[in-house]
Amino acid sequence: RILAMIKGSENETLINEVVLRTQAQAEYVAENYGHFGLNLRRYAHFTSPIRRYADLIVHRALITGLKLGDDGLPKSTTLAELREVATRISAAERRAMAAERETTDRLIAHFLADQIGASFDGRIGGVNKAGLFVKLDGTGADGFIPASTLGGDYYRYDEAAHALTGERTGESWRLGDRVHVKLVEAAPVAGALRFELLSAGRTVATGRAGQRRRGAPYGESRPAAPSGRKSKAGSGKAGPGRTKPGKSGPGKRR
Repeated sequence: RILAMIKGSENETLINEVVLRTQAQAEYVAENYGHFGLNLRRYAHFTSPIRRYADLIVHRALITGLKLGDDGLPKSTTLAELREVATRISAAERRAMAAERETTDRLIAHFLADQIGASFDGRIGGVNKAGLFVKLDGTGADGFIPASTLGGDYYRYDEAAHALTGERTGESWRLGDRVHVKLVEAAPVAGALRFELLSAGRTVATGRAGQRRRGAPYGESRPAAPSGRKSKAGSGKAGPGRTKPGKSGPGKRR
């Protein structure tokens, strides 16, 4: 229902990824637990042509069960042996996926290594207390913006809102926000990219007097909203504000 509600919206891809991350990691098991994603009580994981060792196991089991030839599983095969196979191939698949991600990150970093200083548009795809994770449009490259580079402020991490907010400036960035960034470092060996934020964040109420403009010297700030009372000097203006990141089967289950 959630995915149907956001279909076609600008945050569709991001929300799909977040929902996917909440799902339990798939694993191969010897018992038939069905398939949660497909809402099936009985499910066997195999493809034709055979692409994985799990496919081979299931094909051989079918050959034995249906008496289709001599290429099936030995009749002496035990459930304990199948469980051991399931554990090993689940671990192997996780290693393969990690290797694939690492290779992709290294190739993207190598591709962008000669574009240091270039600016890109992207979207915040992750937030923690260390900083912001940004996914670039077009290439899909992922990079990091350390919280220490966001400006002269102390940024508090709101886990529930997936946001970093400046304690004094009120400037805030949260999951899904569009951003404009500059590439400042590309490390092909590590497969890492580091960005500098060029665009301003949204403003949230902090109870402080004002908000420093991005790039402005400390002490220079946007005026706060009038309070309805004049200052002692009679100017009617507020004082300056302070300034300061598988599939399922027998199968595989989720």
